[in-house]
Amino acid sequence: MTDSLRLTRAAFVALTGAALVRPSVAAAATAIHAGSASDDDATPFLYAQKAGLFARAGIDATLQPMRSGSVVAAAVLGGTYQIGKSSVMSLLNARGRGKAPIVIIAPAGVYETTAPVSGLLVKADGPIKNPADLNRQVIAVSALNDLYTISTKAWVDAHGGDSSSLQLTEVPISAVPEAVAAGRVAAGNVLEPDLTFAAQAGKTRVLGHPFDAIGKRFTFSAWFTTTEFANANRDVVEKFAAALREAAGYTNAHHAETVQALADFTKLEPAVIRKSTRSTAGTTIDPAEIQRLIDLAVKYKALATTFDAKEMLWSSARG
Repeated sequence: MTDSLRLTRAAFVALTGAALVRPSVAAAATAIHAGSASDDDATPFLYAQKAGLFARAGIDATLQPMRSGSVVAAAVLGGTYQIGKSSVMSLLNARGRGKAPIVIIAPAGVYETTAPVSGLLVKADGPIKNPADLNRQVIAVSALNDLYTISTKAWVDAHGGDSSSLQLTEVPISAVPEAVAAGRVAAGNVLEPDLTFAAQAGKTRVLGHPFDAIGKRFTFSAWFTTTEFANANRDVVEKFAAALREAAGYTNAHHAETVQALADFTKLEPAVIRKSTRSTAGTTIDPAEIQRLIDLAVKYKALATTFDAKEMLWSSARG
């Protein structure tokens, strides 16, 4: 009886000990704190979080909404976040300024001319009818030498205008429609959902889509980290990127099902998101896309020298 009791106690200790191990395994998940501007490009992350794709990969991932991609880049370089999402051009600018080496680990937003998520607004009843009319005019961009700057210059030049005559000024994207409608700027670049807001207001119209000058289809935003973090955490980075790729496949085919998650993250009304052109999420990046942007940035003096785009891409991010 005593031996039996001892065996039972031993079994009990073994069982409870095994049970106690489980929480410690869960606690061993790698914590990843990420930052992103509050936009549709973040949707795959939100889905991967909600559907447990990160958890399945042993990653405890959180996402903090931030004001802009440039702020996100500074936060990752400063060590506040391990991973961030920003426009590719912001990352190229950070590299060009000699900051800590940055590596793109996964694509985020993909621009497609058939479903443009960005456009150049002009006053609805104004005199500007074509790109050449923008010569010597004040144009709003979210930041000097950003993707809007490079694409607008290339687009104007490609349509008979003179990009060297453009007067660029920094205006937050959300403030651009009103600045254009009030005549404070002649034109300005906006991204969804501000493009949808502007269309509903009726005070402005879309003159064109300058992103077309970069390419009919290209990755314009990406998830990134520092080279130091990527090299020290290769397995985590690979699993993080794989979870995003799986999530992108789902979100591209299920825009309606991801409206609420995006509304919660961006604090926008679900009705507005439903009416907007949703961003396509990328799964791989063609280095040629990044190279074209690099070369245009050098042409328009946003970057001092060119370099091989593959230097910016983590192996799993390449097409």
